[in-house]
Amino acid sequence: MTAPTEPTAPATTAPTTPTASTPDVDVLHYSAFTARPDGGNPAGVVLDAAAVADDDAAMTAIAARVGYSETAFITERDEAARRYRLRYFSPLAEVAFCGHATIATAVALTERDGPGELVFDTASGEIRVETTADGDGPPRATLTSVPARSRPADPGTELGPTLAALGWSTDDLDPALPPHVAFAGNDHLVLAAATRERLADLAYDFDALDAVMRRHGWTTVHLVWRETAEGEGPADGFVFHARDPFPVGGVVEDPATGAAAAAFGGYLRVLGLVGRRTRVRIRQGEDMGRPSDLLLDVTPDDPRSRVSGQAVPIPRTA
Repeated sequence: MTAPTEPTAPATTAPTTPTASTPDVDVLHYSAFTARPDGGNPAGVVLDAAAVADDDAAMTAIAARVGYSETAFITERDEAARRYRLRYFSPLAEVAFCGHATIATAVALTERDGPGELVFDTASGEIRVETTADGDGPPRATLTSVPARSRPADPGTELGPTLAALGWSTDDLDPALPPHVAFAGNDHLVLAAATRERLADLAYDFDALDAVMRRHGWTTVHLVWRETAEGEGPADGFVFHARDPFPVGGVVEDPATGAAAAAFGGYLRVLGLVGRRTRVRIRQGEDMGRPSDLLLDVTPDDPRSRVSGQAVPIPRTA
């Protein structure tokens, strides 16, 4: 396939350099859903984006230079209330909601101002985040999504073209976990692989998948494999592995996708796979060399998902 280079960010990343046409903003570099800077999903974080708050082109240009799947920009603030307007940009365009950049921003604010509750106003709605810092490793943040939902994917217009772009067949899918389009701030097609080997072997047609996703307005394709069912794994839940192609953002694959994890919570709930409050451990990024750990909490009578993870700064050179 022909595609942009994956943003497998090195442990040392240079600061963003402004151009004459872009105001100077300080971009922090964090990796989310990990306790190590060489794992997880890197995100740019701009804690003060007032200088570019009304300039979408400038924010897109900054995100493109940073080169991560998303960069988050705080464009408005109420420091006393710990409430912020948060916008997300991929190297190509604005994204309504991004989970890993939310976690990264929350941890950056926690390291600056201390732990507690934060409120982010996003294009998808209000996102509340609870942060903790107990001294045992990096701070942890838990976001509560907007209400999640899920519906079956259309076999002809949605599933068929996607499988063709992936180079998969229906035999590669787990029949117990049907294809769905899930939402928790933006849409993700959820496809469950029948085997770990199928999930690991990801070599897709970038342009074809990009076209399908743009046609249907999907942010990622959330590919999962169920390692354990409820009652077979951890005492309080079960384990999935995930991969998220992201061609619409100019990125081959996301190493940790909090927005897709939140939507996946809606998928599990709609399918009736959680009979009580359940914790789902999602392992992502292993096949990219950036292992990531996402914790998803789903409750049968609450449509919102809760996604938790740590984040750490990525060291920058002078």
